[in-house]
Amino acid sequence: MVSLGLISRAWEETVLFEATPDLPSQWATLAERSGVPQPSEIFLTHAHMGHYTGLMHLGREALGAEGVRVGAMPRMAEFLATNGPWSQLVELGNIDVFPLQDERAVSVLHDEVTVTPLRVPHRDEFSETVGYRIAGPKRTALFIPDIDKWSTWDHSLTQELASVDFAFVDATFYDATEVNHRDMSEIPHPFAVETMATLEHLPLTERSKVHFIHLNHTNPLLDPDSESSREVESKGFRVAREGMSFEL
Repeated sequence: MVSLGLISRAWEETVLFEATPDLPSQWATLAERSGVPQPSEIFLTHAHMGHYTGLMHLGREALGAEGVRVGAMPRMAEFLATNGPWSQLVELGNIDVFPLQDERAVSVLHDEVTVTPLRVPHRDEFSETVGYRIAGPKRTALFIPDIDKWSTWDHSLTQELASVDFAFVDATFYDATEVNHRDMSEIPHPFAVETMATLEHLPLTERSKVHFIHLNHTNPLLDPDSESSREVESKGFRVAREGMSFEL
């Protein structure tokens, strides 16, 4: 699971990326750090368990929220509107789904920040999958928690990295050995070692932009003292840790 929040001190508003099953905790952390009780928008990447099912906490049986704006791509929006129990959230007005388009920027936080969806290849059983380019007043971030392999994307990771200041990218698995009882072709992700190999030719200034996220419970990078974590850092890359903050 992975979650990212934006805080605008000037406007006293927040934005949340992803609605994980642990949404109440992430919502509470964002509220505690910002002093704002509810995010203005929630942006979803796709219809896999760890990325949207936290919306259930906004429904009648839980918060009973009113009109929480949820940004979703067309198939994702249709999935929410036509499949229970998510359709009840729409029908009761707990969430207000607004449509997104590939590479079409939308403004949030009183136009302080723009959010641009980027289609990425992934297991799209129920919805398309996107990452986001998030541009603030001073800096820009790339957020791609899920993708199959960088080589299957019609964008260049190197070029995308050059256009941003921070890159939060999929490192579900460190390498192929950690889940050796599964057929990895069924759950493709770019291994952290593959991403590092893809970018090893870049200068340190570029490599240091990369923050690995979306770590599976088997991933040794979860332990900051692990040999794998030390290897990542020795090569100039970073591992995102809970509670980190970055200025945009």
